[in-house]
Amino acid sequence: MDQPINNWRKARGTASLAEVFQSVAVPQNAGYLRKAFAFLGPGFLVSVGYMDPGNWATSIAAGAKFGYALLWVALLSNIMAIILQHLAGRLAVASGRDLAQACRDAYGKPAAAILWVFAEVAIIATDIAEVVGTAIGLNLLFNIPLEIGVIITALDVFIVLMLQRLGFRKVEAFVLALLAVIFACFIFQMIWARPDWGGVALGFVPTTDLLHQPGMLYLSLGIIGATVMPHNLYLHSGIVQTRTLGETVAEKKTALSYVTFDSTFALMLALFVNAAILILAAATFHKAGQTGVVEIGDAQRMLAPLVGSLLAPKLFAVALLACGLNSAVTATLAGQIVMEGFINFRMAPWARRLVTRSIAILPAVVVTIYYGASGSAFLLVLSQVVLAFQLPFAIIPLIQFTASKGKMGTLVSPRWLTVIASITAVIIIALNVKLIWDVFSG
Repeated sequence: MDQPINNWRKARGTASLAEVFQSVAVPQNAGYLRKAFAFLGPGFLVSVGYMDPGNWATSIAAGAKFGYALLWVALLSNIMAIILQHLAGRLAVASGRDLAQACRDAYGKPAAAILWVFAEVAIIATDIAEVVGTAIGLNLLFNIPLEIGVIITALDVFIVLMLQRLGFRKVEAFVLALLAVIFACFIFQMIWARPDWGGVALGFVPTTDLLHQPGMLYLSLGIIGATVMPHNLYLHSGIVQTRTLGETVAEKKTALSYVTFDSTFALMLALFVNAAILILAAATFHKAGQTGVVEIGDAQRMLAPLVGSLLAPKLFAVALLACGLNSAVTATLAGQIVMEGFINFRMAPWARRLVTRSIAILPAVVVTIYYGASGSAFLLVLSQVVLAFQLPFAIIPLIQFTASKGKMGTLVSPRWLTVIASITAVIIIALNVKLIWDVFSG
């Protein structure tokens, strides 16, 4: 066993995402805006995971069945996300490790191997949601059968490969452009839907109803799983290091402030999209008494008569497809970080993407062939619940590392932040335990 170095069991090894490590220069003597622009990007890649196709199913089901009542869960999830993504960025800046590398260097190989399996399960669950969501988007826009659309999604590996060859800044630009499309689509749909803004405001007020209604708890857990996603913690701690963060304590503190601004700003935009999906479902389906809408395809087809615009369903499908394409890029990067960080195994990005996507395609093809759109909807929601169960295995190590002065030095998390992050972890784990109890108690 290696001797502890700065309280890590192992010394820092290969850089995270070595091919793009510190490839984006940060001007040292520039003003605030130029520096902020240089750091802007990783947060938007992370935000993609907070509005991926899997999130649509849970938000549509929540809005259709319970109206605006679960908006506070979306807000709570976003606050949790901001806190946890800050910790991921703090870990990267202070230790020079991504979360996967930190687990390997702190726990040793056996524990790291177990955590690696959990992380891979989370990424596959994410990929299943992306496969199904993209296939539904293709079906809604071009009438491509779901089972064919699922197979077509394998081709996104070439998009990822092309973007990575052009440079990391081009990857970020591609993601940002698609995010702008998604944002614009929902602005127009919100205008047409004319929601009850008083009801929206009340929806952000927490209630205890979900503790007494298993259906509400299930969807709440799905929203948390779709919003706070474990692979995003690995992703953020890796891609932050594409910037030149500096070596001195002062430089790292400055870098951390920019990293935090980038992720917080991006996640606030993600909150708008998440809330917009739920509000749209509440203002249309719930208001019309269509409380059983859970399938994205049904939601798209029912939009036109309910909002009075033929363009609304098309914008809905365009936004869904853009979410799927964006998620393909970030899932590849997250998978690469997880595999390299935990088991120190390098694989070409296109090969890694092909393997992950192949595993995800198999259940998606089987479900869509035998059960059609209804099975796809169930698979989407279930994938988000699986993600929620994986969260503690990423959150607990992250909180532990960032609270350790021996591992973080002067950039150790302040005690108040560790307390809030710990409460966040307790809430998520408690929701998981409550759901398990409800399932087994009938």
